[in-house]
Amino acid sequence: MARISLTPPRTLLFRAVEWYAKRTYGMGLDPVRAAGHNGRVLRTTLRFELAVGRWNALDPTLKALAVMASAAGIGCSWCMDFGYWESTRHGVDPRKLRDLPVWRDSDAYTARERDVLEYSEAMTATPPAVEDDLAERLSKELGEAAFVELTAMVALENMRSRTNAALGLTSQGFKDRCELRHR
Repeated sequence: MARISLTPPRTLLFRAVEWYAKRTYGMGLDPVRAAGHNGRVLRTTLRFELAVGRWNALDPTLKALAVMASAAGIGCSWCMDFGYWESTRHGVDPRKLRDLPVWRDSDAYTARERDVLEYSEAMTATPPAVEDDLAERLSKELGEAAFVELTAMVALENMRSRTNAALGLTSQGFKDRCELRHR
């Protein structure tokens, strides 16, 4: 149950964003509705998310796994739901997403993907528990630009997931719209 009303003032900005979300995702997004109570927060978040969408140094599958591992570590059901839908929509192997809770025992991941998942979990821990050898290995394997992007993506997902969890936002049923529903 959301801890804030999901019917913010219907400002011009909010109406435009709500229209875009419905057109793009098939429904309004609860995090947008929550942020709609503060126009500056909404505007800043939108600008930042648009800029993040243009980052391209990190492989998209690695990025998706990092984001999902962070959301899972925090326990944000909204982020897990939306992230699963968004990732499968962009071609990430659904098995990799489904096996996230047991990634250490799954054969679905490459060594590089395992390092990214371990790094994401370590970064998401409170306090962060990133070990030097893992960071050095990833930096060398991915390159410094992609490593910085990975770090920023995990940090961003921590902000998203912690905000959504604190506001009591839960799954909106995005995963139910995936092709895996009838599996």
